[in-house]
Amino acid sequence: MKYVFLFISAFTFAQQTQFVDFKSVLGKIAINSTEKTISGEVIYDFEVIKSIDTIKIDGQNMVFANIKINGKTIPFIQTSKQMQLVFPFKKGKNKLTFDYTAKPKQTLYFIGSELTDNLQIWTQGQGKYTSNWFPSFDDVNEKVIFNLEIAFSENYQVISNGVLKEKVNTDGITFWNYQMQKPMSSYLLMLAIGKFEKKIAYSKSGIPLEMYFEPQNSSKFETTYCNSKRIFDFLEKEIGVKYPWKIYRQVPVRDFLYAGMENTSATLFATRYVVDSIGFEDRSYSNVNAHELAHQWFGDLITAENGKQHWLQEGFATYYALLAEKEIYGEDYFYSKLYEAAQQLKFASRTDTIPVLNAKASSLSFYQKGAWALHILHEKIGDKAFKKAIKSYLKKYSFQTVNTADFFAEIKKVSKYDLDNFSKVWLEDSNFNTLEANALLNKNNSIKIQLELDKMKNIPLAEKKDFFTKVIQSSVYFSVKEAIISQLKTENFEDKKALLILALQTNNLQVRQAVASSLYQIPEDFREQYETLLLDKSYQTQEIALYNLWNNFPEFRSNYLEQSKEWIGFNDYNLRTLWLSLALSTPDYISNKVPLISELIAYSSLNYEATTRQNALEKLIAFNLVNDTVLKNLVNATTHHMWQFSKFGRDSIRKLLKNPLMRTSFERIIMELNDAEQFQLNRLLKEK
Repeated sequence: MKYVFLFISAFTFAQQTQFVDFKSVLGKIAINSTEKTISGEVIYDFEVIKSIDTIKIDGQNMVFANIKINGKTIPFIQTSKQMQLVFPFKKGKNKLTFDYTAKPKQTLYFIGSELTDNLQIWTQGQGKYTSNWFPSFDDVNEKVIFNLEIAFSENYQVISNGVLKEKVNTDGITFWNYQMQKPMSSYLLMLAIGKFEKKIAYSKSGIPLEMYFEPQNSSKFETTYCNSKRIFDFLEKEIGVKYPWKIYRQVPVRDFLYAGMENTSATLFATRYVVDSIGFEDRSYSNVNAHELAHQWFGDLITAENGKQHWLQEGFATYYALLAEKEIYGEDYFYSKLYEAAQQLKFASRTDTIPVLNAKASSLSFYQKGAWALHILHEKIGDKAFKKAIKSYLKKYSFQTVNTADFFAEIKKVSKYDLDNFSKVWLEDSNFNTLEANALLNKNNSIKIQLELDKMKNIPLAEKKDFFTKVIQSSVYFSVKEAIISQLKTENFEDKKALLILALQTNNLQVRQAVASSLYQIPEDFREQYETLLLDKSYQTQEIALYNLWNNFPEFRSNYLEQSKEWIGFNDYNLRTLWLSLALSTPDYISNKVPLISELIAYSSLNYEATTRQNALEKLIAFNLVNDTVLKNLVNATTHHMWQFSKFGRDSIRKLLKNPLMRTSFERIIMELNDAEQFQLNRLLKEK
């Protein structure tokens, strides 16, 4: 062991990338879905730039073996976080080979199982690090050409980065060989496995656009992906730099941690955006679609060198996503979203004192304020200069990491605009510059009216009622009419009734939904008008209207339940779970309630996604329909990888434990739980 520690050098305090350049890697990996493990052989080609005696590769809780440099076994140190290669490395090219095994605690997620025929496996490297499932680099500045050969059951689709070079089937196992041509940061490496089908379109520039879906969602394919090709063609033209990879894939996966993730050449996104034509009105994939695609340039082609520079990814992706939506939905939509973001930023700036150029900035700052900064910069220097600078910026720093100074250097080549002041105002100050923002917003007539409305918030309704009437009856963008409904919330019903009727008569889904959600108490003389909301082609509106009508008019409950008994809603069963709970709570509606209780309990089980399970559990608890199965499903929620769902599980158990009978019930089932569930429940039982 003396030899092992002899060569540990001062390099520890310097960036490894200054000494070593990892060029490419081939990972030959296999995944055991039963054990939830991954193993394989890894081959790295790298070049030593300056002599060094210790090289590290990040690998969280991995076991390494057969480590060789150029075919020769070398000493190494293995920690819980990395492998350190100890050897007197000299300048030149080298080949590193080794084997590894891992049982990732995060980053590689197993949803469902082969046994229940609902298995999906997917990765999420950003924020949690790819080094949990593949030996790689947590430092984004180390960019490598990744190639993966994945072995898995022939019954599944396996998706990774780059071009599928080969697919070979041997004895029920398929070997999928994916290859990248250009380097990328490790966090952008991805893997997705499931029983997917796909359709392929081609961009104007000839890039294959592979769009995946689960067979049971085939009828939702066209609605979900309706804008994909249009967005791709628009962004490629608007950005002015050809899409940097050979192929682009989009894959919806169950229980995904975020809305979407821009892995190089392959976006994963949450199944909540897999919708039919009715669901599309409330959950369009378009913004997520455009945002993740924009990252293929801003994040994947060029990568922010550290957390402080994160706006160079999220701000740019948010900026270009809104431009893409402007192309689809028009200028009124574009300005309404800019206004909405401005309002959020102004409100947040009251308490949020961390500016954009800070690694600890909020997501709102990185995304929306970063995007607002770019809209202002575009406006100030002009379209031609802005696009020229963007094109130069991307080409100069392709496949490298960047900082704000790099971006500003390209702006300075095309404009004399005061970037120092711009940076101080938009990137280094936590306040939101309302003056500059309003100058841009006032270019849109609908937002001009919106800004006038904002000044009327404290004016008595009688003094502004005529103006409200005129606006609701006009062709102004619907978001302005929504703002009027918002101002009416606290007004006496009789005073606002005529305006609400006018709002319903617009037949605009969003305006009508605003009316639906603005009333908790519905007067009898407004019942019939409100009942028309049950017919709206919006699952969200139907959910709001059904509950409010059921709650306000007990004598009509059976009628409402009959009208909605076939409703399902989004793929999280929002309407079905609501209907079940209301039906179970309506006396004399159904004599045999056992099948309904069983169905609602089933939605809380592991066979469904977290959003469906939480919907069901909330209703089961609220209506006191709790048995041992419900309690077990609730405890299981505390072990889920989605923090929102696990937190819901913990908080719900804490409330239930205040009831001595419930505490006894939890204590009774504890031995029927698995180790992880027992650990979580025991911890909650011991809390005071």
